[in-house]
Amino acid sequence: MATSVVRRALAIPHSLFKQCRQLQTSHSCYQPWKLGKLNHIAIACPDLDKATTLYRDLLHAKVSEKQALPSHGVTVVFVELGDTKIELLHPLGEKSPIKNFLEKNSSGGMHHVCIEVNDISAAMQEMKSKNIRMLSNKPSTGAHGNPVVFLHPKDCNGVLVELEEV
Repeated sequence: MATSVVRRALAIPHSLFKQCRQLQTSHSCYQPWKLGKLNHIAIACPDLDKATTLYRDLLHAKVSEKQALPSHGVTVVFVELGDTKIELLHPLGEKSPIKNFLEKNSSGGMHHVCIEVNDISAAMQEMKSKNIRMLSNKPSTGAHGNPVVFLHPKDCNGVLVELEEV
């Protein structure tokens, strides 16, 4: 249905309708990208086998096999929880960011949250325009084979945020 027909059907004066249209345009109602659901929460683990046993054997969750991701310096196990997951992280190699995390937090703990986006390039462009720092200038390939980028925790209330394009 054309907007003029809708305007007339709702008896909206043309001047008010025009003001609303201008307000929508000037206040960026259009978003070039959309934030999706929580994909996973990542937990750094000093003992990946022990953590896997906890979720699989004690909590009866479905867990994946270990997956080495040398380009990210981690070994991961995914714990399936309905439509979201927990990602168990363990260091892989001397330059692993998880190694540094575990040196500061020896018992492990929450490392990051991952939120889905539909267009990572547009999301990154907006983050840059709003002075949100990212840990890299371009997306890398994440554990699910999708483009990912991490937002600096100092710009995200102390939380490392991963955006994953799905």
